[in-house]
Amino acid sequence: MKKFAVILCGCGTLDGSEIHESVMTLLGIDRNGGSYQIFAPNDNQYHVINHITKTPMEETRNMLVEAARIARGDIRPIEECKVEDFDALVFPGGNGSAKNLFTYALEGPACTVREDVAALVRAFHKAHKPVGALCIAPVMLAKVLDGIKITIGSDAGTAANVTAMGANHEVTVQGGVAIDEDNLIFTTPCYMLPARISDIADCADNLIKAMMRYL
Repeated sequence: MKKFAVILCGCGTLDGSEIHESVMTLLGIDRNGGSYQIFAPNDNQYHVINHITKTPMEETRNMLVEAARIARGDIRPIEECKVEDFDALVFPGGNGSAKNLFTYALEGPACTVREDVAALVRAFHKAHKPVGALCIAPVMLAKVLDGIKITIGSDAGTAANVTAMGANHEVTVQGGVAIDEDNLIFTTPCYMLPARISDIADCADNLIKAMMRYL
């Protein structure tokens, strides 16, 4: 059974990991015969957003504690994720991921990536193990790894930023997966395109199926 490390950063699309993408990724792994362990940074979120009003709230929340809601408590801090223990690495998206794991939602193409996250991506890449990313998370991979091919769907502005970071962007439709065979990078657009929850399920399942073919 192939083992996937799944990296979350909270619980909620505006300030943490996108819940639909996270759950559908776990379902895709399970339905395609794999197993998973969930990890998250043991650190505070950038901020907390009221998902009804879309406005910041005057409180702090911990990414590991919040992501444990999705993981049903079966979660570990990111520093315990070791490349030798897993066959593949996956990052669900969400606007919150682009604030907590990397800063694209705040700083655009000048963004930075958390060093522990960047180190993990580099470790899996160096070991020639597949790395997958959904929605906005592929932008993070473009920032960490040179010259890779990714997709964020078809948004021209984001695609231009990805290109400026040194990546190659492939336009995809909903449910599509961009596969960089040389680098074993697998990406899918999810909510970067208009989507129903069934589309998210398709994206996640297609991504995991594609990754499985290279394990």
